[in-house]
Amino acid sequence: MKTINELQDEIIEEFELIDDWMDRYALIIDMGNELPPLDEQYKTPEHLIDGCQSRVWLHSKMEDGKLHFDADSDALIVKGIIAMLVRVLSDHTPQEILDCDLHFIEAIGLQDHLSPTRSNGLVSMVKRIRTTALASLPDEDETSETE
Repeated sequence: MKTINELQDEIIEEFELIDDWMDRYALIIDMGNELPPLDEQYKTPEHLIDGCQSRVWLHSKMEDGKLHFDADSDALIVKGIIAMLVRVLSDHTPQEILDCDLHFIEAIGLQDHLSPTRSNGLVSMVKRIRTTALASLPDEDETSETE
């Protein structure tokens, strides 16, 4: 299993090969198209991410102490952005997700090439993933021994 930083570095390398932002947008859209379809049962209001102009659904489940994310969006570029976040953060422990620095976003220049509403949406996506990770941490009561 690759670390979060190794996965981020992979994305950075993929973008380093492309100078033109129209081509970079095409790569982002391709990444979104590679996202497995989200089961319709998760396209509900509780799975919608607030703060995104387009609709973005995020579903999570805990498996063997690691959070797995599935996502979808009705906008092509936004679907690509959530696909990158899922690729980097899915199947890691909640603590690893909370401790990571998502440096790939800045490294590929994504924030500089998003409209303000998409930029806000990106922040909302990251916030929802981190909130989910925080809520998925084991309770200290369960991990410490009772006196």
